[in-house]
Amino acid sequence: MPWWLKLVGALVALYFILPTLFVIPMSFSTASTFQFPPTGFSLKLYENFFTDPTWLASLRTSVLVGVLAASLATVVGTAAAIGLHSLTGRLARLARTLLMVSIVTPSIVIAVAVYISFLKWHLVGTLSGYVFAHAAIGVPFVLVSVTSALSGFDPKLLRASASLGATPMRTFLFVTMPLISRGIVTGAIFAFVTSFDEVVIALFLRAPTFQTLPVQMYNSVTVEIDPTIAASSSLVVVAVTVICLVLFVGNRKSR
Repeated sequence: MPWWLKLVGALVALYFILPTLFVIPMSFSTASTFQFPPTGFSLKLYENFFTDPTWLASLRTSVLVGVLAASLATVVGTAAAIGLHSLTGRLARLARTLLMVSIVTPSIVIAVAVYISFLKWHLVGTLSGYVFAHAAIGVPFVLVSVTSALSGFDPKLLRASASLGATPMRTFLFVTMPLISRGIVTGAIFAFVTSFDEVVIALFLRAPTFQTLPVQMYNSVTVEIDPTIAASSSLVVVAVTVICLVLFVGNRKSR
């Protein structure tokens, strides 16, 4: 690899990492406002985060919505991937395109469409509304991950299982599932992270007593000017980093 390409890669990585280098030190600041570099260091902002009922409630909401949305997206995405794996032609390509369209559609467009639809169905500001909306944007990640896992799947195994008298459900649980489990888990994790990090749709669906952590973080810099966001941002960065490391180590071990 030429040296200039390595340099470009390092600069791109630094560009993405640089905001973190500002946020994490600020999260240990003693100041009651945003300040960089911090004049003193303490855990005051972390104490505020873990003792403030509003921050804790938004964290619980994000985790709950993320788990439920990821679960629903995993079921739908896995079923779609398995179904499309056995199909060919225009119908399969059309179905795959429709399932992937949320990735290329601007978040604000999805948010407005979801808000108008959910307003009629009385789902705005409800747990169900959050779960359905976040699951919809998580399905493509599961679909891609499971489809990739199925690319090396031998269909002869299904015929062999059927010839031995196994039912379709038993074949799925004991033949298909173990072989694509890594793709399912990877897709589920990406669906959870996507839900946990989503803010545009969440802003449209929020209610005064029911909002996710990204919405609370948004409010803390636009309404309240609360430096506690530095601590919450640092915690999110650490959590996402740990998840990425787990996926990276898991993929290396599987090889």
